[in-house]
Amino acid sequence: MPSAVSRITKLIPPRTTPRSRNWESVENELGTPLPADYKQLADIYGAGVFDEEIWLLEPGCDHHEIFKDDLNLVSAAKERDEVLADLWEFEDKPAELREDGARVLPWAFFEGSGHFLYWVLQPGQAPDDWTVIMNEGRGPEWESHPLSCSQYLFAAMTGNLDSVYFDGPLATTHQFQPITEFV
Repeated sequence: MPSAVSRITKLIPPRTTPRSRNWESVENELGTPLPADYKQLADIYGAGVFDEEIWLLEPGCDHHEIFKDDLNLVSAAKERDEVLADLWEFEDKPAELREDGARVLPWAFFEGSGHFLYWVLQPGQAPDDWTVIMNEGRGPEWESHPLSCSQYLFAAMTGNLDSVYFDGPLATTHQFQPITEFV
């Protein structure tokens, strides 16, 4: 069976040559290895928006002063850690995060709604086994998906995502706009 990344590249052929980056440095800064499918997406597409809806975070995204903190994976991880620490002072954590040492790491967000997409990191779990959890942008709800980030992205784009927030494909014609087109 083709990987979700290869299915995404068939839907949206990359416009540029994939670039490699120093993933070891990024992972050291984050304090954790990252899933292989995310690294493939970031190398192939970089920071930008899929179907005018899902913004992919990218390590080292510094294409423009306005966007660099919003789309930089490392900056977003630090900012979301602070936001969630404040949130959990008065809201319960989702069940997936109640185990000691469990945490989330953002990898994307939705345009307009403020929904954030995170990986769920469980103690002792390999990055390629992380699943996706979405936090409602302007409310307390969390929605879990037993999918990798590329599987989630493909399912959302094609309308095959079981979610109370989306009832069909994100678009009829799929596209990716890199951040470099916005600056």
